[in-house]
Parts: sequence; C-alpha cells; structure tokens
Amino acid sequence: MPFNSFENYSLTWKPKLDRNSGPFYQSLARQLEQDIADGVIKPGTKLPPQRELADFLDLNVSTISKAFKLCELKGLLSATVGNGTFVSYSALTNGRLISENIDGKVVDMGATVPEPSGNALLMQKLKEIVNEAQSVDLFSYRTDRAMEWQKDAAVSLLGYCGHKVDREQVLFSNGGQNALSAILAAVFKRGEKIAVDEHTYPGIKSAAAMLGIQLIPVPQNDKGMDMNALEIICKHEKINGIYIIPACHNPTTITMPEAQRMETARIAEQYDCILVEDGTYQLMEIGMTAISDYIKSRSIYIASLSKVIAPGLRMAYLSTPMQYKNAISDALYSLNVAVVPLMAELSARIIASGQFETIIENHRINAALRSAVIERWLPKEICRGKETNIFRWLLLPEKFTGKAFEDIALSRGVQVFAAEKFVVGKTPPAHAVRLSICAPKDLEQLEKGAKILAGLIKS
Repeated sequence: MPFNSFENYSLTWKPKLDRNSGPFYQSLARQLEQDIADGVIKPGTKLPPQRELADFLDLNVSTISKAFKLCELKGLLSATVGNGTFVSYSALTNGRLISENIDGKVVDMGATVPEPSGNALLMQKLKEIVNEAQSVDLFSYRTDRAMEWQKDAAVSLLGYCGHKVDREQVLFSNGGQNALSAILAAVFKRGEKIAVDEHTYPGIKSAAAMLGIQLIPVPQNDKGMDMNALEIICKHEKINGIYIIPACHNPTTITMPEAQRMETARIAEQYDCILVEDGTYQLMEIGMTAISDYIKSRSIYIASLSKVIAPGLRMAYLSTPMQYKNAISDALYSLNVAVVPLMAELSARIIASGQFETIIENHRINAALRSAVIERWLPKEICRGKETNIFRWLLLPEKFTGKAFEDIALSRGVQVFAAEKFVVGKTPPAHAVRLSICAPKDLEQLEKGAKILAGLIKS
C-alpha cells in the first residue's frame, strides 16, 4: 500500500515526504523543521513513535531516528527515554534577546543592560588611553607578555566575584557569549548532554544547537536548580556537564544560597560532570563563594563585563583548570583570533584603578531606585527579584501565556521577553515574562512601562 494512503493512521504528524531530494532522513528532517515553523505541529506535541512513523512512510526505523536526531541537535525536539519525543516549546522562539525594530515610542524593557551611570567614567578612562603616545600599539596584535598585568587585573575581578584563581588559569574573551561558545566547542562533543535549568539563558541554547550538544532541563525551586532532580537525572542519563547561573539567575532572578552551591559541586564531582559556572551577575551579589571554588579541578568560570559595567564593554574573563586551557584557548582563537586590545586595556585599567567598584556601587544605587519604581506598580509577590537585580521575572495570571503577554505589551508600547524564549526542551513554559528595569533611558520611561504592564495584568 503506498505510504500516503494510510488515512486510518492516528498520528500526530503525517509528513508528505519528498523522495526526490536527497537522503530520506535529511528530507524528513527538513519537512519536520518546516512543519514546526509553519505551525502544522505545535510546541509540546508528542511525535509519533518512530516505528509507527516508519511504517506509515514505508521507511526503516533508522531513517526516522536519524531525522529526529538532526532536529533534536538543532533544539527543535526533546527526547526522553520512556516518554517519547516532543516538539520543544522553544522551537519557534528567537534566541536573540537584543531588542530590535522598536522605535522611540516603545519602552524597551527587554534587553538586559546595566543603567548608564558608569559610561561617563569609562569615557574619561578611554580618553586617557588614546591620548598616550603608546596608544597606537592598541591597533596591533598583543603578545601574552604584554597582557600579563591585564591577567592580574582579571584575577582581582574574579576574586571580587568570590572566585580565587591563579593567573595561569585566566583566558580572555570578547564577551560572555563568545566565552560560552568556545567552552562548549572545546570541552564537549557533539551529542553529549549538559544539564541546565528548565528556563535558562538563551545564549547557551543557541550555542548548544549550533554545536549539536543536547541540553537536559532540570526543574527549579526557590533556591535555584533542584538538587534532587539533578541527581536523579545524573543517575539515569550520562550527563557530561552542568551549566548554572548561581547569582541573579537569568531569567528567574534566583540567587543560590551557599549550601545549594556546595551541593551542586558535590553532584558534579560525584557524577564526573564538568561544571560551567556563569558568574555574569555575581558582581552585583558580592559576599558569596563561587561554586567553582568547591570543585576547582572540573569547573570553568565566566565573568563578563557587558551586563554589569556597560553593554559595549565586550570583555569576559575565564578561569579554567589547566587540563582544559589549551583546548579552550584554541577555540577562542578560532572564534576571534584575539580579543580587541582596546577593550582589554580599558577593562584592565578600570579594574586595576578600583574604578570598577565605583561603577558597580553606582549601579547598585541606581538599580535600587529603579526597583522602587517597579514595586509601586508591580508587587514583589508577582515581580521576582532583588533591588540590585537589573531585570525581573514577572509572574502572570493564568489567562496569559508569556508569548501572548509579550505581544500584547508590545502593542501597548512596552517590549518584554516571554518565558518561551528561555524554556528548554519539552518543559512547559512558565506564565511569565522577563522585564529589564535598567534598559529604559530614565525613571520616567521606566514608570511609564511599569504602569502599562500593571494595567495589562489587571485587565
């Protein structure tokens, strides 16, 4: 019987396979990707069992399996042993969280950027640098020897984050996303698995999809990643790594307590996982020990400056055990050859002079002022986050999905980002949106946005 005459098949997806366009598994993968994009199959849909789909299409099960695997590695599908294969909730969302195509009439509460009070100090320091006679050297390649003092500055900043590290362990990168991509490319292999929070930073989602690395979602509780759930997953699946944001988790704003950090390190060590600790927001939450300090032989730490100093300061520092250093260094070279010398010099001078502490303190003060504005309109019970956080996790009434609320808010003049942009695999997205409190240009704009959002929630 021809494959397309199986009208009595009760399948959630009945593809019309083009049998004249290359290998069948590639054609089927393209059809699946297109049907997801076109809305033929929705996020959360459980796909037919591979054997039934193979019977329907008159193909080998191995062909179906290869097609599914291609889509899974792109982040379109989520497969769990015993539960089947589902269309990921994040399959249709844009992984880029930079507010685009919004005019001056829209209040930008989407992009997570620090408020601009530190920019004047950065400009002053930049003028000092370019007025020096040797500043012309900043347009040439820098040698490792010329960067030694800059590594000392990096060690100082990492210590401020609660992470003690030796100079020899430090690498430079053009921003945190660049660092994360290099780590995944250097340390993990295609098809390997990394445990992440069920809602997490979209940057790791895009990097993992590009490199064919699978992200395994772990439920969260009010202290961060659920350690019991993480341990169960590590017991039943071969987890190669754990990616975690322990301070002001993006997007949920949770900061892990010390005991939770120690437990994360224990699990990573017991199950032979590489820990990737994203310390992007730790500078705003000083006084806690980095998880990496509890498991130094198997942890890689990232400290990025763009989210806590200024968005244009594309500089990040990595600390890595020596056994991973050469591989990550090679990956960084492949991505960008070298860091921008001017950015490296400016960052190091801001740190070495102690001026970064002034910038951070001003950010805390101004973030607290902005928090007060938010709390006048959106109470803490539904708008999660500390006064030093640069964004909030806004819990919505059940009548709103995050995506629906994002669309309605934009139509009313406010840009926010839905939970669907952060969700991993087949995890149902929270009824929530992330909103930046530091992106609006001033308190007046922030209040305008908060007032609109409060009105939508009450409507």
